[in-house]
Amino acid sequence: MLLIGITGHELTARERDWLQHDACAGLTLFARNFASRAQVAELAQSIREAAPRPQLICVDQEGGRVQRFRDGYTRLPALHGFEALYMRDAQAALALAREHAWLMASEMRASGVDLSFAPVLDLARGNRAIGDRAFAADPEVVAAFARVYVQGMHEAGMAATLKHFPGHGSVLEDTHHDAAIDPRTLDEIRAHDLVPFAAGIAAGADAVMTAHVTYPQVASEPAGCSRRWIEEILRGDVANGGLGFRGVVFSDDIGMAAAGAVGGIKARIDAHLDAGCDVVLVSHTQQVDEALAAIEGRRLNTMALVGLLGRGALGWDGLLADARRAGVQARLEDVRAPSLATDVLSGATNMGDVA
Repeated sequence: MLLIGITGHELTARERDWLQHDACAGLTLFARNFASRAQVAELAQSIREAAPRPQLICVDQEGGRVQRFRDGYTRLPALHGFEALYMRDAQAALALAREHAWLMASEMRASGVDLSFAPVLDLARGNRAIGDRAFAADPEVVAAFARVYVQGMHEAGMAATLKHFPGHGSVLEDTHHDAAIDPRTLDEIRAHDLVPFAAGIAAGADAVMTAHVTYPQVASEPAGCSRRWIEEILRGDVANGGLGFRGVVFSDDIGMAAAGAVGGIKARIDAHLDAGCDVVLVSHTQQVDEALAAIEGRRLNTMALVGLLGRGALGWDGLLADARRAGVQARLEDVRAPSLATDVLSGATNMGDVA
């Protein structure tokens, strides 16, 4: 199934046709789709009314530079800001990270959005695309944050998505623009990058998003196109060295440069679905028609996303009346991410439209 992108603040006639396709599972919204809080709620409602079946409406609302909706929403600090607080007071940092998750998810749900792709569990080890999106460099510290962030999102009634499996933080390249090769062994990755993912899965995470990174000592394909990574390691039994994950697996956006390593649009979709991904992200609107055509003839897992749909009604009136929101906003003022020297941003990695 596919999560597609749309062009602007309202659905076009062509995009309404896309929503009729059996393979369309929902949409991912970006900064290009945002004008105001009211407009987002209206767009979400129009999406649901236009589609013949429930649609999963998603966004990347991590905080810091990856925050699609801004005016009218809390300006969330980037996750890396929690590390300095953790060094001073670990319990206070973890409690506040849980509140960050609750607030982020509550604001999205109040706007009619089902899922924010969070938390980022990559290690803060110099990747150009990750930078201050990561909690910390230490796997055990990130694991601690993973547990509480999943809990906070669940408290707000939102499913949690761990990204970017099995870890994007330990390579320099930004997969929006370049191929990324991580030469380490599986044992090295298990000892570091997989530690937070194991913690998040144990905490009850509902979904995982894969990375477009290739780990040649483990598999020849990028992780999202690899049955070794998805079926054997991510979904494999714990007794056999797997992580025992039973939730939904998303690809990262197949419009990213690194996804081109496996071929054109159809080849990318086939490679991800054949490897075990449940849902493929097609965020660039110019690729949607080709992607929908490419899916013809495939068996679709139409129940894969049901558990990720928003859990219960929540509107802005209730959230604005909740004193907890104002309290969390005030406490988050003390969380500031230090500038990372390796945070080299360019073009799309301003994160306005891709992540």
